[in-house]
Amino acid sequence: MAPKRRSAQSSSTVTSIFDQSKIQEMKEAFMVIDQDRDDVISKGDLIDTYAAMGCLNVPREVLDAMMNESKGPINFTTFLTMFGKRLKGLDPEDVTTAAFKTLDPEGKGTIKKDYLENLLQTQCNRFSDDEMKNMWAVFPPDLGGNIDYRNISYIITHGKEKGE
Repeated sequence: MAPKRRSAQSSSTVTSIFDQSKIQEMKEAFMVIDQDRDDVISKGDLIDTYAAMGCLNVPREVLDAMMNESKGPINFTTFLTMFGKRLKGLDPEDVTTAAFKTLDPEGKGTIKKDYLENLLQTQCNRFSDDEMKNMWAVFPPDLGGNIDYRNISYIITHGKEKGE
């Protein structure tokens, strides 16, 4: 199936949200996800991308939900538009938490600091050592080296810790 043409409205929305350098970063992210290089992100591409990050056996419902966010094929313009809509308004806490849960197959509510740090420093928009140091200052791991991602999700979406 051929990718849909982009509309003038989606094109202008995308260019008003992203500058050229961000569009280039998004293109690189799209290319990482488009594993079969057919210029359209498919469920198979998502499965392969998760596998490349060490996440095997992603539930079908999760993959279906991702694919259903678009009414048609997810070409680069659709991909940008989807991200643009997300960036206009912050995702709700449950959506942010659900994103972290994909990295927590045992459902503990935590992610190992070393694992999260490795992902953030080696995938797509890579964090620098200084950015990691700043993150751990704000979200310190517990004595076992675990990060409470539910707390991170709360602070990201509410701007403060619970009870403040």
